[in-house]
Amino acid sequence: MIYEFKGFKPVVHESSFVHPLAAVTGNVIIGRDVYIGPGAAIRGDWGGIVIEDGCNVQENCTVHMFPGVTVRLHEGAHIGHGAIIHGAEIGRNCLVGMNAVVMDNVVIEEECIIGALCFVKADSRIPRRSLVVGNPGKIIKQISDDMIAWKTKGTQLYQALPKMCHDSLKPCEALRELPDNRPTQDKLLEAWDEIKGK
Repeated sequence: MIYEFKGFKPVVHESSFVHPLAAVTGNVIIGRDVYIGPGAAIRGDWGGIVIEDGCNVQENCTVHMFPGVTVRLHEGAHIGHGAIIHGAEIGRNCLVGMNAVVMDNVVIEEECIIGALCFVKADSRIPRRSLVVGNPGKIIKQISDDMIAWKTKGTQLYQALPKMCHDSLKPCEALRELPDNRPTQDKLLEAWDEIKGK
């Protein structure tokens, strides 16, 4: 659902997909080819949120801030299931792992990976291509070219997902038994195979 707040209506590029079970409120700008998953709460009431082209914010994520702050997810940022971004800036082509928490005034520079369940404390600055894990988060090494290539390929799959959702996602009644003509899982993997080939 998309909600106006205090005269601010979210701006969502037509190529992006916001799941109907997500909540996008107020001062939010969403660029091209962005995927917002069900259960995500993107709440631009006390400040602003800018989600640049090619980002994804997966199921049950929260993006919010203290008053007067603008949260920015730079191009290609990948926010894993259940993560919380509160008043932070996430750099270009970063990955924030599942259920990680990134706190206020954090700046994560480009091409970083924040591990699952990591807690990045307020006012931290994470240098380019750092791998951060733990609670509190600590830099344990630099990201290799192979690691960032792996991350980029995964994000490309999410960049293809908005169009697939626009083309094929629709409410339906559950079947009571498997039909003879049910598609195989290979059908679901066609997009991944296409991206891997690029």
